[in-house]
Amino acid sequence: MIVLVVDGYNIIGAWDELQRLKEEDIGQARDRLIEQMAEYKAYTGQRVIIVFDAYYVEGIQSQYKEHNVDVIFTRENETADECIERLVATLMNVQTKVYVATSDYAEQRTIFGRGALRKSARELYIEMQNIERNIGEKIETHQKTQPQLRIPLKEDVREKFEKWRRGNK
Repeated sequence: MIVLVVDGYNIIGAWDELQRLKEEDIGQARDRLIEQMAEYKAYTGQRVIIVFDAYYVEGIQSQYKEHNVDVIFTRENETADECIERLVATLMNVQTKVYVATSDYAEQRTIFGRGALRKSARELYIEMQNIERNIGEKIETHQKTQPQLRIPLKEDVREKFEKWRRGNK
């Protein structure tokens, strides 16, 4: 199994679209990131966990699932980095490969030491662009493709069935 742990506010600060949303409303930026990571999960099949830092917010710790993505707000006096490190230690085993998406260099070094792999915010952004492009191409191909008959029929037999279907003899 592959798990992607996302440092939520680090990614929001690194992606232009999310940064603009953050300037207007941090909640919208969080929601948009969750939506994008839900697409990522649906496309890749990987488990996705997004960690948001609630270090300065008393009593907000929570964990829930939204759009099939695990969302964690850290507990009081816990940074996102500390939560991510704890998650990596919990998730790492022989059957699980853990990636952490962050551009925080110190955090990257720490998670490397714990056996996880890293994806920078830029790498994850490029991967998301590729996923969106692939989905668009698949939709376009699907729209252009005519539905195929389930049973191959000769043209005269197909025409006869079509007449019967329409009530003509």
